[in-house]
Amino acid sequence: MRTPPPDIAARDLRTLAAILLDGRWARALELAIAGFLALMVVLVFGNVVLRYGFNSGIAISEEVARWLFIWITFLGAVVALRERAHLGVDMLVSRLPVAGKKLCLAASYACMLYILWLLYEGSLAQVRINWDTEAPVTGASMAIVYAAGAVFAVCAALILLTDGVRLLTGRMSVDELVAIQESEEAGALAQALGPHGSLGALGTSPAAPAGGSQHSTRS
Repeated sequence: MRTPPPDIAARDLRTLAAILLDGRWARALELAIAGFLALMVVLVFGNVVLRYGFNSGIAISEEVARWLFIWITFLGAVVALRERAHLGVDMLVSRLPVAGKKLCLAASYACMLYILWLLYEGSLAQVRINWDTEAPVTGASMAIVYAAGAVFAVCAALILLTDGVRLLTGRMSVDELVAIQESEEAGALAQALGPHGSLGALGTSPAAPAGGSQHSTRS
């Protein structure tokens, strides 16, 4: 049996990295989250309207909404990890030199990968245990609930491994070495300002002087 040339394996790894770095799959996750959220709102709100207005209700609404909320949480964590939107304290790391930032980022990635492995093992064990356990209302397998943890662990591990390769090969910029945001406002502002950190990315011009135009005339 012939073994594939090394360049083929390298090309496959580059293809996988390109897919993970591409924003389209993250956009698909965001659309899935939006769809789950819309369905959850329809089920909960519709159940309330039917209960108080027509003395009826949707039997599966509470159970399905609870499952959707679990999946929204884990899928949203994957998107936040890719966009480096998780909250944290970077007071110390931001003051380190570049070598120190790289060392801290590599150590944090190693810790997160170990935790993700534990999460994957635990979620997969729960999926196997609850595979034949049916939900009381829908009758669906309870493994669907625990599968969210396994899906998150796999997706997050792929993101971390891809970033780890970029870190080790020197293809990660200095701005990416701090993988957290101190606040949601800071993250939103950084995305709005763009890579150059200027108001030009917003398409706005500097504010006019408080007194108005200097060439205004008096009547």
